[in-house]
Formats: sequence, C-alpha cells, structure tokens
Amino acid sequence: MPSRALVVDDEFAICELIQGILTTTGMEVLSLTKSAEAAAHIQAEKFSIAVLDLRMPAPNGVEVAQQIRESGLNRMTPVVMLSDDQKPGVVAEAFGAGANFFLYKPVDRPRLLKLVRATQGAVEQERRRFRRLRMQFKVRLGFDNKEFDGETLDISLNGMLVKARTSLPVGSPVRVSLYAFPHGKPIVGAGSVVRTVAENQMGIYFNQLTAAESERLQDLLLPRILRAGPEANVTRSP
Repeated sequence: MPSRALVVDDEFAICELIQGILTTTGMEVLSLTKSAEAAAHIQAEKFSIAVLDLRMPAPNGVEVAQQIRESGLNRMTPVVMLSDDQKPGVVAEAFGAGANFFLYKPVDRPRLLKLVRATQGAVEQERRRFRRLRMQFKVRLGFDNKEFDGETLDISLNGMLVKARTSLPVGSPVRVSLYAFPHGKPIVGAGSVVRTVAENQMGIYFNQLTAAESERLQDLLLPRILRAGPEANVTRSP
C-alpha cells in the first residue's frame, strides 16, 4: 500500500505545490484547504507524514498538530510545519506543538524532499519525534553578563546536551553560539536550560532561532540523520 500524506494549508496554491512534490516520491496525498476537515481524517486514516501550515484560520497548525499527537492512529506520525513567520520564536512554537521539522515559506522543493526522507528514516528505525546525534562541537554560552565555553555531547533540531565547567539552574535563559562549521560563522540563537544531568552537564532547548539560523541547523543535521543507523540516539527532549 502506498504511503499516504496529509497536507493542510489554507492556500490552494501551496497545497497543490506540496502535493505535486510529494507525489513524485510515490505517496498518495490528501490536501485540505479547510483545517476544520482534518480532524475526521486524522481519527480515521493512517498517514505517513503530515505537512501543516502554522498560521491559518482555526484550527491553526498548532491545534491540528495537537490533534495528531492526541490521536490513536497518527500519534507518532512525523509532522512538518510550514510558515512564512520570521519571528525568532516561531520554530520553538512549532516544536512545542509536536512538529518534527520546520520549513519556511516559500516552499523549497529539495529541502522538503530532504525532510520527507528524514522523517521516513526516523519512522523505519525508531518512530520517535526527535533524533539526537552524538556530535561534539565547541559552544559558547552567555548568561546574564557572563560568557563561558563548553562542548556539545549530543545535538538535535530542537536542542543539545552541553558539557561545561558548570551547569546553570533549570529555567535559565542562555545565549548560544554553536561552532559547527570549521571555517564559518557559528549558529547563534537563544535557549533555556531544561534539565541538568550532572554538575557540569545541562540540556538546552532552542527557543529563539532566526529563520536563517534554523535552516543552517537543519542543513547541518539532516544529512547525518539520514545516514544514522539504528544505534543512534533518538529522543524527544534536548
């Protein structure tokens, strides 16, 4: 049976564009311009992937993603959230609603196909929401008026586990500069400490990444997600 995709966007042209891209992968596509119609399909049909517009008339993408996560059939279905909203916190909002990946409009065909391949790989291996890869990069953290260096122990699209000389209290806001490219600028943004593992290890959730920095992070991790074998860590939280 062919894989089936759900596309929900209040713009017909966007639905038509995404449907055309996904059908090239052999998927059957159900596209809806009225998000209120999605709930019945989510409860009655199994989808291999859902592509949702974040900003649309009620229910919006956040609410549709929550319907997916609360459903029986599609609770683990990978969700790609779309938006043309350039606010730094929009990616965190999408992830908080249950999205696995985020894609800025206008929709880029190669990037969407890469996301589809990544979600298919995750489903086949572990069927988890976020893949965490063991990767070591230098990271500089800023808290209040202080800065200190650390190293990532693992990293995902929504956060990272960092080893530093000390850990900060849970809830602390931090500025992040991730030196993932040997001869390029760091990925910069902001996050918050969501857990401490030891005196010198802490999980940081990315909640403030610009559109450009979010795409740089996805470009860094997606090829590795696709190559990762079943032994790689898969997790929901940073």
